[in-house]
Amino acid sequence: MRKVDPVVDEAIETLNMKDGPSRRRLLSGAGLVSATAAASALVAGCTAPANSSSTSSGGADGVFPKTPAWQFWFVNHVTTNPFFTPTQYGMSDAAKLLGLPTPKWGGSTNSVISDMTSYFQQAVAAKADGIATTVISATAFTAPVKSAMEGGIPVVSYNSDGVYVHGKPVIGTNRLCYVGQSLYVSGQAMGRKIKELIPGGGEIVIFIATPGTGNIQPRYDGAVSVLGSEFKVTESGTGATVPQENPAEKAYLLAHKSIKGAFAVDAGSTEVLGAQLKAAGLKVPSGGFDTLGSTVSNIKNGLMDFTIYQDPYLQGFLPVLYLYLYKVSGGVLYPPDTDTGLSIITKDSIGSYAEGSRYQGTATAPKYIPASGAINAPMATTST
Repeated sequence: MRKVDPVVDEAIETLNMKDGPSRRRLLSGAGLVSATAAASALVAGCTAPANSSSTSSGGADGVFPKTPAWQFWFVNHVTTNPFFTPTQYGMSDAAKLLGLPTPKWGGSTNSVISDMTSYFQQAVAAKADGIATTVISATAFTAPVKSAMEGGIPVVSYNSDGVYVHGKPVIGTNRLCYVGQSLYVSGQAMGRKIKELIPGGGEIVIFIATPGTGNIQPRYDGAVSVLGSEFKVTESGTGATVPQENPAEKAYLLAHKSIKGAFAVDAGSTEVLGAQLKAAGLKVPSGGFDTLGSTVSNIKNGLMDFTIYQDPYLQGFLPVLYLYLYKVSGGVLYPPDTDTGLSIITKDSIGSYAEGSRYQGTATAPKYIPASGAINAPMATTST
């Protein structure tokens, strides 16, 4: 009686093969270059883990079905601003994880709404499979988003979702969901932090890149709403790009050396604040938003007191995931509004933020960063 190769025997057992042509061919090796090699492949195929890294073009293997290579589009208001570097990493990482092409990225370099809506319309005309957009106006995106949604193109917003009037959100679009920080509430948190640092009140400045736009004006308004009459607050515009922000802050600080504090409500204005305070010879309480460029080192070195983090990586990663789940489920998995949180970072809590990482846009390669110490839960910013 012919001896059966152990690998062949394992394949028969694994596949629970009943007597028939396939089983007999494996046992005899008839018609096969190598019955052992074929059986090994069969075993590997049947016992591969569900989270196998193998993917197909246009859809992930594993628990998800194969899908078309859905092309998502991201519309942004300052496409070259380094704040959105981790956002772009997030969207590309999510797409790679799901076996999709990298989403397209475009819009405006300088918060020009007409450039944004034009790019949005390009996405609609190209029959995008899904669109993620910042909404920096309560009215300009109403018709474009409605048109896309009526045409069967799912739309989500990220980073900004309209404007706030007297603390109430004015969304202005029928998007599926919003992924980002509640901006007015985050401004209120900044206002409370300012009162903590300057208990007696006084004259302060709050720098803002583009006054009036829905992505940062709500923060200024939120801060002012809690500061009270003991503070004299000046809103000072700096410009939508980092090269504009340095001279704008320098000019203001040199001309107002009696101020009691200096703060900023956007990433770029925050990044340059520490250096400009030092250049002006001012040592006053200061803080802002995000972890762009030198912000983390400024806090670590005592040039600034705090910054407020909003997770820009998640603002790229989650829209891709949500658009994918919406499409793969035929709309059953309707995406939720997602608050990306509010973490007030000080010198005492700088922790992992001081590590260069893809998640903050300060490194290109993925990196595992072990967490250590007590976990300080971020403040939720979604209004109830």
